[in-house]
Amino acid sequence: MPTHSIASYNKSARLFALYQRLPRHEDKAISLTELMSVYGDNPDHYANERKNLENDLASLNQIFNDVFYSDALMRLPVWGQNISGQTARFYIEPSFSIDVINEQTVFFWQMLANYTANYLPTPFKQSISEKLAQLDYQDKYGFNQSRLGQWQDHLITLPSIVQAPNLDSGVLASIHQALLQNRQLQISYQKKWDDSVSEKRIYPRGLVFIDNMMYLTGFYPVEDHIDDNVLLKAHRNFAVNRIEAAEVTEQLVPDWVERNAFTLENLRKLGKLELNHGLKIGLVLKVQKYACQHLYERPLSSTQTITVIDDTWNEVRATVTNTQRLQDWLVSMSQLAVVIEPAQLKAVILKRLESGMKLYTK
Repeated sequence: MPTHSIASYNKSARLFALYQRLPRHEDKAISLTELMSVYGDNPDHYANERKNLENDLASLNQIFNDVFYSDALMRLPVWGQNISGQTARFYIEPSFSIDVINEQTVFFWQMLANYTANYLPTPFKQSISEKLAQLDYQDKYGFNQSRLGQWQDHLITLPSIVQAPNLDSGVLASIHQALLQNRQLQISYQKKWDDSVSEKRIYPRGLVFIDNMMYLTGFYPVEDHIDDNVLLKAHRNFAVNRIEAAEVTEQLVPDWVERNAFTLENLRKLGKLELNHGLKIGLVLKVQKYACQHLYERPLSSTQTITVIDDTWNEVRATVTNTQRLQDWLVSMSQLAVVIEPAQLKAVILKRLESGMKLYTK
């Protein structure tokens, strides 16, 4: 029996001590009477302490549900079921940890490490590796023997052609803080193809991930206006790798930035989160049949249709946003696809292809 019984602790200490004492397997579930051997040691107060033990177990169960969203504290019979004439027994679900380090957590970090290895900047990859090392140290053997852990021998990531840029961890921390605290951000920003660095005050709205690039999206400081289109003129995107310094200010972001019109999803629908040359277009392509197969697997949009023209060509129709990335993809298709409509986009792609051909014919 311990020098100081659990019943003598304050409530928070009692709950933690109970968590430590409860068995981790159904076969070892323990009754209230058995728990009393470590919980209370005063025969004169046995009835009261036993009642406190019941209340503490109920509180611990509530904490697991409210904080960890887990039914980790198991009761036999189950919670809420009448136990009249039965002996209730208790145990902790084996996979649960108060540190929320279970096989699903480790699986998540390992998948993140595998699938983003060539898309995240080096500091991020290093932090993931450190996290995995920490988790492996705590429960390496148990995880590797689990069904989820056995996946790690069946996964591999091939390197991306273009690696992710390096990001400043201090800049990222400031952006994170500003977004969570709804505060304005002062940044030092170097534009592409510009040697000078300019100071900018930003109302940050969120982070945008495009392929292996990360952008801060937000607004330049302007006065509130009844017309959202006027405010949208102050919207900008900033490549995070070109932000040389970022400082969180004491000023809060004005309320208008939080309007529904300026949510990340709505900004995406408006074509504001990447380079674009207009909004939705009706794209019509003529695509070589064998090259069209990946469009069955990965359609350009939910409206895409594919019609067979002949043994060589298919016609692809889709409503898409006319972005720089779309144009880059069309150029990369080269002789495998031809833009039929719209005519303006066809002219842009033709000009880019002809410009490229000139470089190879000199």
